[in-house]
Amino acid sequence: MMTHLESQLRSDLAACFQMVAELGMHEAVANHFSAAVSEDGKKFLINPKWVHFSRIKPEDLLLLDADNPEDAKRPDVDATAWAIHGQIHQRRPDIRAVLHLHPIYTTTIACLDDPRILPIDQTTARYFNRMAYDEQYGGMADSEAEGARLAQLLGHHQRLLMGNHGVMVTAKTIGEAFDDIYTLERACTFLVKAYSTGRPIRVLNDDVAEKTARGWEQITDFSQAHFEEMKKLLLERQGRC
Repeated sequence: MMTHLESQLRSDLAACFQMVAELGMHEAVANHFSAAVSEDGKKFLINPKWVHFSRIKPEDLLLLDADNPEDAKRPDVDATAWAIHGQIHQRRPDIRAVLHLHPIYTTTIACLDDPRILPIDQTTARYFNRMAYDEQYGGMADSEAEGARLAQLLGHHQRLLMGNHGVMVTAKTIGEAFDDIYTLERACTFLVKAYSTGRPIRVLNDDVAEKTARGWEQITDFSQAHFEEMKKLLLERQGRC
């Protein structure tokens, strides 16, 4: 029998998929988001293989168990999703939501020789010294060994910028994760546009960048409020259809 927690997570995660699609941050029918259901993180919800984000409903989400190897063999489970999310959730039970995607500007930064997100304004400063980086892209991340490697690289951070690939954002709630990827994509948009001017970039000094990043960490309620407002807008739009 479905618990209230699982029901709420299904609703929030489905909304997150649809919002990301509306924002144009999806990648065809690829990419995957998950949310831990059990306390140990091993039971988690994830999107079914190759379904467009805009069409995902709460009831479509798959409930998988990282301890059950048979789940990996299901035809509706993407091998990459299983490899990455299964490893993250069982190794980091404190992480409750994991979003892996290829947003245009964030992925553009991930493809640079120096992929650091420089603190050039308040938005980019959110990520000052708060990103892990993977510079060893080796193809599709479709093995548990690769998932374990990514989990290790993530370390104590919440975000992993995956070189020549995309990004992984994690959080304690789906709402915080959504706001984080929204802000991260905006940060990378600002950075790409600043680079494109060809003019010298004024980078914030470390003290100001650190102070700003800490300020962001103190307003998780802002992140949740953003998510709740976006859900209301999504429902309003769907009601007009």
